[in-house]
Order: sequence, then C-alpha cells, then structure tokens
Amino acid sequence: MPVPDFKPSAQLYPFESRWFETSCGRLHYVDEGSGRPILLLHGNPTWSFLYRNVIVRLRDRFRCVAVDYLGFGLSERPSGFAYTPRQHVEVVSQLVRHLDLSGLVVAGHDWGGPIGLGVAALDPERVEGLVLGNTWFWPPMLGARLFSRVMSSHWMQRRIREENYFVERLLPGGIVRKLSAEEMAHYRGVQSTADLRVGVAEFPRQIVAAASWLADLQRSVTRDLATKRVLVTYPMRDLGFRAGKILPRFRATFRDIEVVELRHAKHFFLEDESDVVAASIAARFR
Repeated sequence: MPVPDFKPSAQLYPFESRWFETSCGRLHYVDEGSGRPILLLHGNPTWSFLYRNVIVRLRDRFRCVAVDYLGFGLSERPSGFAYTPRQHVEVVSQLVRHLDLSGLVVAGHDWGGPIGLGVAALDPERVEGLVLGNTWFWPPMLGARLFSRVMSSHWMQRRIREENYFVERLLPGGIVRKLSAEEMAHYRGVQSTADLRVGVAEFPRQIVAAASWLADLQRSVTRDLATKRVLVTYPMRDLGFRAGKILPRFRATFRDIEVVELRHAKHFFLEDESDVVAASIAARFR
C-alpha cells in the first residue's frame, strides 16, 4: 500500500493529522475546533489542504472535519480498492459514524459534491445542512461525458499518472492568483510518484462509469435532502461547471437555498475566496 512520504508545513497546514482504520484502508483527516460539525470534502486532484484557510477561519465556531479520500492526500492507496465514488461514500460514512457526527453540515467541491451528498443521503437524520460549490449530483451531461472520454484515453491516463497532469496543468489553470512554490509543493508532494496518482486518474473515468450510481444519487438527494438548509458558493468563471447550467438545477432541487456568486473565481475557488466562503458558512449556519 503506497503512502506519500510528505510532511505538511506547520505554517501552511497548522493542524494535527489524525488517522482512522476503515474497512478498506487507513484514512487521513483533520478534526479542528468545536461547535457544529462541518465535514469538508475535496475534489480532484486536491486533498484537505484545499480547505486550510476555511478551517483556520471557522474553527473558533465550528468543528471542522476535513478528509483525504483513500488515494488522495496523506491517506493510503490500498491495493484492490477501485476508487469509485460509491466506495468513497462508504469509507467517509464509516468515519462519520465513528466520530458520531450529528447536526452536521456537509460541504463538497467538485467530486466532494456527489460524495458528500451520498454520505448525507445514507443518514439524513445526522445532517443539518449542505454547502455546495461547483459540483453536481446527476448523470453526466454532454460536456462532462466528453471530458471523461478524453481523460480516460490511454494517452491522457498516461499523462495523468506519469506527468501529474491534473496538478501541473489543471490546478493552476483553475486558480486566479498564482500559488506559491510552497503551496504547489503541497499539492505535488502527496502524489509525487505515478503509483500515488491512481485515485486522481480514476476520477475522470468515473464521471461516465458511475452514471448509474449518479442517477440513484439524484433520486436520493431529491427524496431525502431537498428540505435541508443549503448554501451555494459558486465560482462564476468555472468553464467546466457553467453556472448557467448548474445553478438552475440546484434551485429546482433545494427549497431552502442561498447562493453566493463568486464573480471572479474559477474552478478551485477555495484558493482565491476562502474568506468569503468561511464568512458565508458562518452566517448561514451559526
């Protein structure tokens, strides 16, 4: 089971690392602060480091639990694990039950949306509210299917695994400011070799491969989560998740929804707008 040989900076990531032995492998997470629990779930190719500035701003009022999925961040890359969203939901749900989180706010960016909503739908009585970014919970539309097929090709899978394409190209392109060398080192360091990037490579394939699971998730969200209190913090310059297509579906699903438009932000908006996101969460769920 490959595990990253990387130690985060105490200045950039000033949190205590914690570990939980799931049924599939050793999961890394941080658990900071006290108050209403908020579960922070990342997308691809990031890890809990993405939420560092939100955690620092909220941990005086919230209990911030940020997870690295198996295959990401400081968590294990277990052999035999398929890295499907269904499996990630089950693993994260084990942690939620282990910590006995209730009155929970579930926050998700990118793949953190379907994974977080899947966790919430398994046990909606635990959930007080949802924080959604640029994400989805339905079978892929045309643009997503095309992205999945391109990224699943042999050539692109090789670039993702051997050249760290998602971190070196897609990550900087989805951030307005330029990440510092040390910040980039934190995204590179947890997947410094090809065998550490298996989860990153699998996610784009799962956009299409998990279509049936996503259809089931859409029904579960509509049935079990539509009345939850929802905050949406949306990057309006994300060309992959266009607000004009995503936000109407959010508004059609959730009855108690507040939308904060991040006018200048791109895909990885938490690297640019963590202050706005944290303030919005505090206002909505305090």
